[in-house]
Amino acid sequence: MVRLRSSSNSQENDGNSDELIPGLPEEIAELCLLHVPYPYQALARSVSSSWNKAITDPSFLLSKKILSLSQPYLFVFASSKSTSRIQWQALDPRSGRWFVLPPMPCSAAACPPGLACASLPEDGKLFVLGDLRSDGTSLHTTIMYRASTNQWSLASPMRTPRTFFAAGSINGKIFAAGGRGLGVEDSIPTVERYDPVSDTWAAVAKMRSGLARYDAAVVGNKLYVTEGWTWPFSFSPRGGVYDGDRDTWQEMSLGMREGWTGISVVLRNRLFVLSEYGDCRMKVYVPDHDTWHPVGGGRFPCEALQRPFAVSTMEDRIYVVSRGLHVAVGKVHETVEASQSHHLWVEWEVMAAPIAFSDFSPCNCIELDV
Repeated sequence: MVRLRSSSNSQENDGNSDELIPGLPEEIAELCLLHVPYPYQALARSVSSSWNKAITDPSFLLSKKILSLSQPYLFVFASSKSTSRIQWQALDPRSGRWFVLPPMPCSAAACPPGLACASLPEDGKLFVLGDLRSDGTSLHTTIMYRASTNQWSLASPMRTPRTFFAAGSINGKIFAAGGRGLGVEDSIPTVERYDPVSDTWAAVAKMRSGLARYDAAVVGNKLYVTEGWTWPFSFSPRGGVYDGDRDTWQEMSLGMREGWTGISVVLRNRLFVLSEYGDCRMKVYVPDHDTWHPVGGGRFPCEALQRPFAVSTMEDRIYVVSRGLHVAVGKVHETVEASQSHHLWVEWEVMAAPIAFSDFSPCNCIELDV
């Protein structure tokens, strides 16, 4: 066990202030720190300047990956219905324990639906983009969370203020596409790319027409954006596809946009949708036929979970967070039949959240390796 230094022997240890753990070889001391689980790494940083320097060094996370010590957590962005308070929580899927993150540095009047979230899971970083104040003013804020330090920081702002827009990560870069401007009816066709290494935003290919986000997903190196079906269902929904390798946009195929009738999640490089209608059955998009196929298996636990939903994947499973932050975990199975067709089915189980979260509804959820 590592003991904190007391003030009585602080002078005695001054000569060893650069040692991680006095009396232990550096390699062994570093290994001890690498085994400190999230979120206790933030507490460990306060032990000494040498611990703080070691844990915040970029090589710390790399070493955890090499030694297979990094573990995925589910980070949930939620808001309180009664107080309008916004809060981030992290869920350890192995123990079922929740951890509350520090407050996010954003305006007190932030409107969570107007924000967009993206992540670099392997780097342990998530990003919250944009803002929308109660007066309708959209902002271009960029906020980054680093799991290794359990801290938020402001990054370079987006070039264009926007809200209700799509965001996603491709090849280690964050993209912000479309959305609305200062006016409610002002759609934005511009798209920009954030480089976290240089902390800079740059313009990329514009959309063919501006879209306010209903849903978005990244499959491979392509960002799919749909405005979704909206009342009174008089017009077919529009959608666009951004190719990150070619920096080009094209129209979303008819079958994809017509069948995209819910919130999406990407698992094993396949696009799934949890339908907003019917009994909440899942379906998967089949590119070769430009159609959606139902996913078999157990019925989605509608009785235990109430909308709104936020969806993510983690450890090859689908996680659906509902009102009260209860979580449905879906394990997707696949068999190849004699006809070479693939059959998918899902098994669901529910993880109940603490009663203290009963007033919260999810706005977004993201998986990070920490």
